[in-house]
Amino acid sequence: MAKQVDFGFRKVPEEEKADRVGEVFDRVAERYDLMNDLMSLGLHRYWKVFAVSVARPRRGERVLDVATGSGDLAAALARRVGPAGEVWATDVNRKMLERGRDRLLDSGALTPAVQCDAERLPFPAAYFDCVTVGFGLRNMTHKDQALAEMARVLKPGGRLVVLEFSKVWAPLKPAYDLYSFKVLPWLGERVAGAAEPYRYLAESIRLHPDQATLKAMLEQAGFSQVEVFNLAAGVVAVHRGIRF
Repeated sequence: MAKQVDFGFRKVPEEEKADRVGEVFDRVAERYDLMNDLMSLGLHRYWKVFAVSVARPRRGERVLDVATGSGDLAAALARRVGPAGEVWATDVNRKMLERGRDRLLDSGALTPAVQCDAERLPFPAAYFDCVTVGFGLRNMTHKDQALAEMARVLKPGGRLVVLEFSKVWAPLKPAYDLYSFKVLPWLGERVAGAAEPYRYLAESIRLHPDQATLKAMLEQAGFSQVEVFNLAAGVVAVHRGIRF
């Protein structure tokens, strides 16, 4: 019997999850940025600014942005590393990668865009000074394998920064659940023409490892000095680890 894995609150065969996630992002790609602004009341922009500040990109460094989406992190990183540095944008979803690539070009960032699976990164070992992943780890089938790959491509002393939804402060959970399971699908239906992808979003957040569990996963993957920064009362967390 095929191994079953989580796809939101449902179970699907392990080999089908990546395709299911791909279908979700194919459906939302055109309205992705607008929905991000509406869902977070614009806060996602500040969360990304904070993640870049935690990553501490420096002039001339090589940086990999995994699950780049529409390219917000990659564009900010490119400005920080300057023309002497490199920023590589990757995503497993072609429509999202094309959207990110186009937005990066429009911003003046000549950033290579590579379609690839985060669990099998096509880069040599110890190539990058920094790896970032913003709101993408949650969707990966084998998160431990993806983290191990990010560790592999980092130089010793390199930084990994993970920006992701996390476990909200307990007193806010009832209101957060109401917003997640009622308001988000409603917004998705009216703005993006699809409620189901936003039901999946809410469900996938609930199944993602909490702050402490993800910290332990980074340590298991080969990172030390792992720090956790809670934003918006834990709605979002930033994890930073240093490659051994």
